[in-house]
Amino acid sequence: MSQSYNRGLIEDFGRWKEFQAGMWAWIFHKFTGWILVGYLFTHIAVLSTATTGAETYTQTLQGLESIFVVRILEIGLLATAVFHILNGTRLLLVDLGIGLGSQDRSFYASLVLTGAIVVASVPTFLAGLGGGA
Repeated sequence: MSQSYNRGLIEDFGRWKEFQAGMWAWIFHKFTGWILVGYLFTHIAVLSTATTGAETYTQTLQGLESIFVVRILEIGLLATAVFHILNGTRLLLVDLGIGLGSQDRSFYASLVLTGAIVVASVPTFLAGLGGGA
């Protein structure tokens, strides 16, 4: 016999306040996954310039790298990928039964580690911008 549950209205956006770490981890993981899929299309578009010749490909990359907004987007892409990898690893361990009692802490740890890695990499991404070395 099946049961039905009153899960509230989907349009009830005020329910986000009730979310706990597990729900935020699920939302962030799905969101970052879709961003990474979207990035693949952009990546393929840039790589396709290599089919017209090496010089076109090099000019395309140099043109993109000289734009400040592209550098910021690369930092965002790094944050997205790092979080998705760390959270995915966390989810794999939880699925294997490792760390079931500390899911909230491991989620927050993945957020903190993502932030630390991104902050540490900012100088690398911004190096050479504006004609410097």
